[in-house]
Amino acid sequence: MHQTSPSAPQAGGMTASPLITHNAGEPPLPLVPHPVSLHTIRFTGSGSEYFRIWIVNLLLMLVTLGLYYPWAKVRKLQYFYGNTVVIGHPLAFHGNPKQMLRGFLLVSLLMVLYAVAGKVSPEAGSVAALILAAIWPALMRASLQFRLAQTSWRGLRFHFTGSLKDAYMVFLKPILVSIGVGLLSVILAVMLPRALTGVILGLVMVVGLACLGPYMLWRLKQYQHQHYALGQLQTSFKARFGDVLRIFLKTGLLTVAALIGIGVIVAVLAATMGVSLAGQRPDARTLMSWGNVIVGVVAVSYLLITQVIQGPYFSSRLQNLIWTQTGNRLVRFKSHLGWGHMARLSLQNWLLIVLTLGLYWPFAAVALARARLQAIVIHTRQDPDLLLAQASRNTSDATGDLAADLMGIDVGL
Repeated sequence: MHQTSPSAPQAGGMTASPLITHNAGEPPLPLVPHPVSLHTIRFTGSGSEYFRIWIVNLLLMLVTLGLYYPWAKVRKLQYFYGNTVVIGHPLAFHGNPKQMLRGFLLVSLLMVLYAVAGKVSPEAGSVAALILAAIWPALMRASLQFRLAQTSWRGLRFHFTGSLKDAYMVFLKPILVSIGVGLLSVILAVMLPRALTGVILGLVMVVGLACLGPYMLWRLKQYQHQHYALGQLQTSFKARFGDVLRIFLKTGLLTVAALIGIGVIVAVLAATMGVSLAGQRPDARTLMSWGNVIVGVVAVSYLLITQVIQGPYFSSRLQNLIWTQTGNRLVRFKSHLGWGHMARLSLQNWLLIVLTLGLYWPFAAVALARARLQAIVIHTRQDPDLLLAQASRNTSDATGDLAADLMGIDVGL
């Protein structure tokens, strides 16, 4: 089994073979698959309850100039995790805000030093950026370890098994791919006729950069979702780079189609303006009124594209892919998050946030968490009680020591 994080739920699946480990010298665990049973995740939180937590957190963060953030984060996670019911039992978050404060101050100090170095000189900013990039994979891994170590289900802590080497490879391979694209561009520039060089190089660079983002995201999700563990039960991740790339491509095509629609609307408005003003000499106020109408239509259309079409489509398809490809032989996940439902929810949330001047934000967060979490179904081929017993067999709970070693780092992963 695996934690389902309410702050950032994604998508899941099933492996071809079990990833159940056991201690050296002991016989393998007697894991015999049974007929599949389905378990939906329930989210029992309410907007009114979370509003009280959110408003207090916001006020205390303002009063303390942000230093209350770790306490606010713990209160938020305890509420969302405590209301995420998995197979009849809620998750729990055990993070210590005092411990998390050290990690928060460390990350904040690094970001401040980076900002200051950039103002001193471009060279200092570049050096600071390289240093931050060099330690970021280690911070990412520490964050994942801390978050999982502080999360439990039925008294058993989750943990993250990814290595530090693999964390660096998440970023190193895309960097090597980028270097390869650059070298290929140089080689083509030397070999191709001058007339074709610009076109071919442009095509290579556009394709390379377009694939870099999906490739980076795929490697990050692969690193995360194949190293989640509960006791001796560990997940694997079967999604391929091509699966993620297709989501990006389809999202891009939808965006292009929507932009064409905006262009048509603007053209119709411009034509209407031309017809209504034909034979007249319009004054500045009339022209400004028409200009405001066109600008307003473009602004509203842009928000609809990003918040109702592009964002909901991408997030729903990505969650469905990632969670449907996460699991093992005994436990897997299936996500059924619908684009239409997410689009309606996003439109409703943004309208109410605007109308309430931001006060609807906690209600929107709860509604979004409920939609994402309750779209995930857990498929088990073993009785949950037996799974838990097998997961906790000969497993010492050293997560408290682990969390202490990690200084409470939590960067939202």
